Amino acid sequence: MDLDAFVTEHGGEWHRLRILLGRSRRKLTAAEVDEMVTLYRRTATHLSVVQSRSPDPNLVSVLTQLVLRARARLNPAPGFSAASMVRFLTVVFPLAAYRARWWCLGVAVGFVTVSTILIRLVATDQRVALEFMPENAVDDLVNHGFEAYYSEHPPQNFTFAVWTNNAWVSAVCLAGGVLVLPVLYLLWENALNLGIVGGLMVGHHRTDTFLGLLLVHGMLELTCIFVAAGVGLRIGWAWIAPGPLRTRGQSVAAAGRSGVAVAIGLVPVLLVSGFVEGFVTPAPLPPPVKLAFGAFVWLAFLAYMIGFGARAVRNGETADVDELDREAFAPTV
Repeated sequence: MDLDAFVTEHGGEWHRLRILLGRSRRKLTAAEVDEMVTLYRRTATHLSVVQSRSPDPNLVSVLTQLVLRARARLNPAPGFSAASMVRFLTVVFPLAAYRARWWCLGVAVGFVTVSTILIRLVATDQRVALEFMPENAVDDLVNHGFEAYYSEHPPQNFTFAVWTNNAWVSAVCLAGGVLVLPVLYLLWENALNLGIVGGLMVGHHRTDTFLGLLLVHGMLELTCIFVAAGVGLRIGWAWIAPGPLRTRGQSVAAAGRSGVAVAIGLVPVLLVSGFVEGFVTPAPLPPPVKLAFGAFVWLAFLAYMIGFGARAVRNGETADVDELDREAFAPTV
């Protein structure tokens, strides 16, 4: 392709597009907007031709910037709005979590069952724990380490560390859900850790200390992990069994978009959980008071998720992006 001839032939169109882009949106007439759309499409085609036939880096850079400017002008980002935030909090996030409720419940039952079995096993035969830690570490954990863990660092620092760690665990559950095994491994790793620590505390007759500290924040924290894991596994199942009307890619894409909503929605919830663990769990308050506060926060989250989620289902709402932003596809039957 003769690059100089190509530039000479179409340079006027590119210049005209620059002029239109330089004008205020309010000063453009309807005819000029139509002209801008036409020039944007032609310039995008020119860019494709140059990239495929004569990829001159300078011309590719100029045309790319021009196409991006035109696209941004013709399809501006919707930006933040209070209405979209309210909809996300009252419809999108709770609905996405509610639709995966049976997956989340299954994860919770499985996790609690495995953890309980491990706690009982370690409590009755503490030699099991010695396979994972030395004897001096066991003594330190039971007599000092478990309680000190919640108060040995400044509460604000501890809160941030817990928040980021739990957000990471939730993100792994959601991102790794399509592969299934990473989620199951992560759940097993956490259940094993809980089983060993809990078994040692119970076996040394410190059940009240173990539950009194763990349950304060653990009710909400573990629920968030269960939600993330349940939604992640649901994404994996969308790949395994996409159904008759969608391809695997389309099914995973739809489930993945809901998963992103859950990932975003869990961030502030995990922050609340981190605040409870950093400030309330180690606080010098009577255990019943701390447990009551932890239970209140946990039940409030469940009521929010179930209440708004069920209402969104009754109203026929969707947790997916707007229809115009989804890919178009025909039923695969």
